[in-house]
Amino acid sequence: MSADSAGKGAQVKIMVMDGQGGGIGALLIKGLREAVGEDLEIWALGTNATATARMMKAGANRGATGENAIARTSSRADIIIGSVSILMAHAMMGEVSPAMAAAVASSDAGKILIPLTRERVTIVGLTDEPLPHLVQQVVLLVKERCSHV
Repeated sequence: MSADSAGKGAQVKIMVMDGQGGGIGALLIKGLREAVGEDLEIWALGTNATATARMMKAGANRGATGENAIARTSSRADIIIGSVSILMAHAMMGEVSPAMAAAVASSDAGKILIPLTRERVTIVGLTDEPLPHLVQQVVLLVKERCSHV
């Protein structure tokens, strides 16, 4: 089921993916919980255990770590949220494997990406907003896509 076709009463499955320290993912999950409460099924998918643990503490319903977990869960999520780096093989100092990036990119899930990357990539045409403002934009987009929330 895609996020656009989620009917009333169907719980939308949101996958939040992060790596390194999990700070961005934790902020996203915290922002979603504050704005929407428990009406969303949020899955924390970390490229490492530290990232997953931090996202779980922020309020995710379930969490898993590593390449296989990310590959498997990407195909089951309705919406995938993270920084644009989750689409880049070898991003996050090598934590995003080619298989992880391919699984996220090829998933039928809607993707909401924050234009932050420490990679040697510049995305043009975007305003330079601080992370809290970007998290607010993500929360608003999720609320729009989940009409029953």
